[in-house]
Amino acid sequence: MKLAVSGKGGVGKSTIAAMFAHLAVADGLRVLAVDADPDANLAAALGMPLEVRRELVSLADRRALIEERTGAKVGQYGQIFKLNPEVSDIAEKESAEFRGVHLLVLGAVESGGSGCACPESVMLRALLADVMLYKDDCVIVDFEAGLEHLGRATAQGVDLMVVVVEPGTRAVETAASVSRMAGEIGVRQVAVIGNKVAGPADEAFLDEAFGSGCYLGHLPYDEAIKQADREGRALVDVIGEDLTLRFRGLWERVKREAA
Repeated sequence: MKLAVSGKGGVGKSTIAAMFAHLAVADGLRVLAVDADPDANLAAALGMPLEVRRELVSLADRRALIEERTGAKVGQYGQIFKLNPEVSDIAEKESAEFRGVHLLVLGAVESGGSGCACPESVMLRALLADVMLYKDDCVIVDFEAGLEHLGRATAQGVDLMVVVVEPGTRAVETAASVSRMAGEIGVRQVAVIGNKVAGPADEAFLDEAFGSGCYLGHLPYDEAIKQADREGRALVDVIGEDLTLRFRGLWERVKREAA
């Protein structure tokens, strides 16, 4: 299963992606989590200890690796370099393992705009294509709202794009934009999950915004989620039974939609 998670910053997409990764491990799946958001906080959401997170280096910052695989110097212009670099071994060699989840941090490409034809961007896109199209693992990718690294060919490997929203107009508008972009590059299935829902008024707002077709359900606002973030602990370790069951129910719906 190949799952992409996106949404406006601050809606809790990394929290949900991390929880789904832990639930997938509990299901007995081999899980590769990919942080494709420049903010790169999936490691913290997974509950990785601070000393481990400090050792993580994003692939966009692995200058020697990029130059080795693409045959070009990072930061120089007018070069000829490989557009299809060898990347099939990177996920296994460069991922950090935590409680059964293997994490890759892509990082941000600073030497150009969206879709730049620079060595860093070419390697990251090739790597994402490899894990989405050719790996048998359960792959969960935490994307920024702009889907920076997701190319048209790679999108064909996405079984389900999950857009996380909170009860607010900006989040809903971002969800519509992400859904449109996903469709334009060939993502076949898009679904929405509500988060930080504080009561019936929030539920009604999201129900009206998305209807029943693509809306998988919602998660309530819960102080335990903030507590886990403050303490740097895995959410699965601190939430109560009710919230755990809600996450499990959403995860089961995600698996059905992605099948």
